[in-house]
Amino acid sequence: MSRRTISAAAALAAVLLVAGCASDGKDDKTNDRPKDPKAAVLTAARTYMEAANADDWKTACGLTSERRRYGTVEYCIANHDDSSTEPSPSASGSASASAEPSASGAASASASPRPERADMGPVEASAAVEVAAVGKHPAGYGVLVTYTYTWPGKSPETSRLALRLVNEGGTWVVDQRESVRPKDMAAEPDPLSLVRSVLTAGG
Repeated sequence: MSRRTISAAAALAAVLLVAGCASDGKDDKTNDRPKDPKAAVLTAARTYMEAANADDWKTACGLTSERRRYGTVEYCIANHDDSSTEPSPSASGSASASAEPSASGAASASASPRPERADMGPVEASAAVEVAAVGKHPAGYGVLVTYTYTWPGKSPETSRLALRLVNEGGTWVVDQRESVRPKDMAAEPDPLSLVRSVLTAGG
């Protein structure tokens, strides 16, 4: 092999090495970009709703914002004890375990505990969309959660809620939950617009 051929091969190797380094740098920059949080938001929303429906308040309170749970996780769990919980979903479509402490610090209970519970179906979480801050709620993501429930001897019914999730210490937690009524769906048939509308109505 001639000296000229060796020099050309060396030059080509150098070019390929530089190109590889440049490519690696570009990949590193791509990897440094913030990841889309929607998958984590949807998972947190579904886990929270499944736990709330099962009266698993250790999990549900852990996925609730400090503002909404009025303090510690332990305080939240105590306020959702069986002695003071609201009944499971009723025909009106209101979700179970939505009691919040009153000004005196005790959870409100509109009815005595019921010995029977509705059979809860799986929770679907969809339509994750950014929602702006409004009133006491910080900016975050809105999610539409849907599940069915069936009282003994009754036909299955569907409940839909819009949840606002915010990031607290690297964890997505529920800061707001609102029932989605049939008239809300009629007014806003697009799921993304529906979630925004329900979570921002009235501040």
